[in-house]
Amino acid sequence: MTRDPSPTGRPEWPEDILAKSRDITLLALDVDGVMTDGALIFSASGDELKAFNILDGLGLKQAMAAGIEVAVITGRRSPLTERRMTSLGITTLLQGREDKLTALREIMTERQLPPARVAYIGDDLPDLAAIRHAGLGVTVPNGHWFVRQHADLCTRTAGGHGAVRELTDLLLSARGRLDQELQTWLGGEQ
Repeated sequence: MTRDPSPTGRPEWPEDILAKSRDITLLALDVDGVMTDGALIFSASGDELKAFNILDGLGLKQAMAAGIEVAVITGRRSPLTERRMTSLGITTLLQGREDKLTALREIMTERQLPPARVAYIGDDLPDLAAIRHAGLGVTVPNGHWFVRQHADLCTRTAGGHGAVRELTDLLLSARGRLDQELQTWLGGEQ
């Protein structure tokens, strides 16, 4: 499911998506293809490089400040991912976890959360079961077509280009906090 922006450029989400988003207290994310564009870049010496979008970082910080816990579940192991999550203050990072659903269930069990309190965003087949299990399953337009068919929401923005920020804006909006958050950036002007 997608949604069209309003004439002002402000996103508008369907009521059913807003309803699913209101009680989310845990946002779980994949990394490659969601927080990055999915490209694996290696230097001539074999070092792995990743590009994370700064919009996503601020959105995650805003979500955490609003009381939404963030967890990252990725099939790959990368010191760059660990470094980025540490810089954002994300402490729940599960790397090398190909079975995303099992990892998500472990987090949910530890926190005693039902699926309705969880959002998961992923882009490929290893994410599919977690997307379907979460109360709000989200994917990105550059994700696999089969995953897009089974998600509750497909962001308009591609993974690695602000898709996570789009989702955090949705979660804040559903809680009635997005406008308040945006107003703080006007420097006292209304």
